[in-house]
Amino acid sequence: MSKTYEFRDPLFGFIEVNEWEREIIAHPVFQRLRRIRQLGLTDMVYPGAMHTRFEHSLGVMHVAARMFKEIVKRRKEFLIQNLNYTEGGLEKDETVIRLAALLHDVGHTPFSHAGEAGDGLFCTNPATGRPYKHEDYSAAAVELLMKDVIEQHPLNRNYDIKAKDIADFLVGNPSIGRRLLWRDLLDSQLDADRADYLLRDSHHIGVAYGKYDLNRLLVTMTVVMPEDSQAGIIAVDDGGAHAAEGLILARYMMFTQVYYHRVRRAYDHHLVHAVKSLLIESQKNTALDRKDCFPPPTPGNLKNYMEWNDWVVLGAIARGEGGEHGQCIRDRHHHRSVYETPEDITAMDLEEARTVYNKLGTNVAFVDHAEKSWYKFEREEIPIVERLDQPGERVVPLSTRSSVVYGLKAVNQIRIYVPYSKKNEADVIVADARKSE
Repeated sequence: MSKTYEFRDPLFGFIEVNEWEREIIAHPVFQRLRRIRQLGLTDMVYPGAMHTRFEHSLGVMHVAARMFKEIVKRRKEFLIQNLNYTEGGLEKDETVIRLAALLHDVGHTPFSHAGEAGDGLFCTNPATGRPYKHEDYSAAAVELLMKDVIEQHPLNRNYDIKAKDIADFLVGNPSIGRRLLWRDLLDSQLDADRADYLLRDSHHIGVAYGKYDLNRLLVTMTVVMPEDSQAGIIAVDDGGAHAAEGLILARYMMFTQVYYHRVRRAYDHHLVHAVKSLLIESQKNTALDRKDCFPPPTPGNLKNYMEWNDWVVLGAIARGEGGEHGQCIRDRHHHRSVYETPEDITAMDLEEARTVYNKLGTNVAFVDHAEKSWYKFEREEIPIVERLDQPGERVVPLSTRSSVVYGLKAVNQIRIYVPYSKKNEADVIVADARKSE
């Protein structure tokens, strides 16, 4: 029988892991997450925002496992009859889900999503024509750097799980077959990732915006087989519709009040450009086409990528490196927002923004444009299972049950920033521009 270990967690009390998971957590690739903050430099606004990807990853594993167990508890017969599961198959998939949830963020850049904002720190993936994502680095790190610790532990003799199985799950490779059903626990509008970070971020920064009823959500999650589907989908029973609604509203509030806070966004901008400066210096003698971004997640690049973390970047900035943006961070003289549109922008607001931008001229440091939707109406809606008076059930999108979710509009806000030293001059220009409108 495997020995279990516990991590004390501020949200969930104790998070249990087995010997195999404990060895994976002890691996340098995972330990690196202790040195990557969950929210970048958000502590410049909310001083408590010092938590890391390490504790978040433990939390996501815990929540994903709870989601899986609750679904199987109520729908085991369905899974066996409709998806040909066996007891052993369910046990193996639970293990894959736990490991994938634990390792989903090991590929993050320093300061987490700050490195992916705007013209971020990842080069273009030739396969997609878009920048790589941290998930690509996570999958590569799992498959290339963690193969031994995943595959060779005695507890894996029961499952024969390969590192590639975890990597394919992380990126949603169709080769994982019926296991695609469970990817929604890690990547959907109702996944364990956001279920954890909303509560965790709220706890650490001291706000209530991200709180919702997780326990109610857990006991109402289910699996159904819609008529137009060849595979099951994860859904929420009718009684959990308001809990699902609460999660969407929590995400909306956290974005507007925390993640898109004007000061936090300024520091995201400075971080990206400070790290770019450090990368250019670090990679100046390499044959890379671009020196200002992290190279692709290939075997030859990954080990060097894993050496980068918040400590490395902050240490360099403290030594006077990182260029002018490093100095802005060091001196706390971040760029200032001198103009912003409403969250729901109109044509008139857009015209005023153009006027202000033109009047400010060379005083403009950067323009931040938030285009964020909390709920994808076109696809991936949260399915709600409606129980009918007669035998049977039907699945409907959450937006048809919730006028609040249906009425949510994407934030489409524009902010104009100027250097710290130009703030007073810019305020006068903006005031004059608005008077002339």
